[in-house]
Amino acid sequence: MRRYGKPALAGQKYTLRPGAYAILPRDGKLLVTFQAQPEPEVQLPGGGIDPGETAIQALHREVWEETGWSIAAPRLLTSYRRFVWMPEYEIQAEKICHVFLARPVLRRSAPKEPHHSALWMAPELAAEAVGSEGDAAVLQSLL
Repeated sequence: MRRYGKPALAGQKYTLRPGAYAILPRDGKLLVTFQAQPEPEVQLPGGGIDPGETAIQALHREVWEETGWSIAAPRLLTSYRRFVWMPEYEIQAEKICHVFLARPVLRRSAPKEPHHSALWMAPELAAEAVGSEGDAAVLQSLL
């Protein structure tokens, strides 16, 4: 599996954190999320897969929590890993990122996740703005 970002540090223990993330095109733009805290960052909507949850279930839940939108027709594009410090959980994590292409179909509410807001961006700008090197590479491959 391809790795993006910094390599694992020798002797460092990492918590495995599988997650599901979405590329959400509509009317020539992409729906992304802006997370204001703990560090301001533009992200693909998504997040961790909870115990007992499938990647698709997590994708639907996370997109709704972070953007307020429901989605349809998710299709796995790729998976990659990255090793990161997650300040909100105070852990070093090995994130396994499953990236899906899906269709945003209905805005159900404002984002439920604290410090998140939904943004529509031109795909080229989103590829430059996302904070994850892996997410940027996946977006670039679709342009």
